Amino acid sequence: MDSLIVIGGEGTLAAAKRLADLGLPIVGVPKTVDNDLDATDYTFGFDTAVQIATEAMDRLRTTGDSHQRCMVAEVMGRHVGWIALHSGVAAGAHVILIPEKKTSIDQICEWVTKANDRGRAPLVAVAEGFLLDTMTDVHSERGLDAFGRPRLGGIGEMLAPLIEERTGIETRATTLGHIQRGGTPTAYDRVLATRLGWGALQMVQDERWGYMVALRGTDIIDVPFAEALGSLKTVPDARYDEVRALFG
Repeated sequence: MDSLIVIGGEGTLAAAKRLADLGLPIVGVPKTVDNDLDATDYTFGFDTAVQIATEAMDRLRTTGDSHQRCMVAEVMGRHVGWIALHSGVAAGAHVILIPEKKTSIDQICEWVTKANDRGRAPLVAVAEGFLLDTMTDVHSERGLDAFGRPRLGGIGEMLAPLIEERTGIETRATTLGHIQRGGTPTAYDRVLATRLGWGALQMVQDERWGYMVALRGTDIIDVPFAEALGSLKTVPDARYDEVRALFG
């Protein structure tokens, strides 16, 4: 084997690092819809997932307006809430709930009621890894995955009856699930994937093994696997606070 270009998220690149540490000629390309790799500004797949989630929420808003219902849209995001944050803002959600910020059901219902009192059909965007302030573990009813992690999905269905019970507003939940991971990529993702791919080929040519290509600003750079996998890129408090001011 002359070289191996590994494309994937945190788990895939962690495996690539172990092989690179053993001396295999490997370089990495970041690809995850969660956008949770701290060493790169964006990963390809994220923009497409946000676009799909935004379009789905636009449709949910229409049916919510028609039936005067509160609509809860559950999107992907096990540890970080980038998809929920971006798609929620783009779709004009009245509440956005992310794994980084535990929130009480009373606060959620206050925002929902505020939107309803203004004549709006409340829209709640929630990441699958979100926890209420009374929860210690993520909501999971489907056992464990191949890596021993809880299979997520269902937090939206759990929240909907709680919201309806406390507010008196008819509430429905929709889980987008794997529909966010497929389909035709956005133009941004196509360009980013092409640029990262070209950067990976240059690293192979230069024999820069054990490195990952990354986007910093508008530049394609390379970073060591150790740096790329150092920490998750979570939603900063300041980013969430500026959006939270618009809730309700």
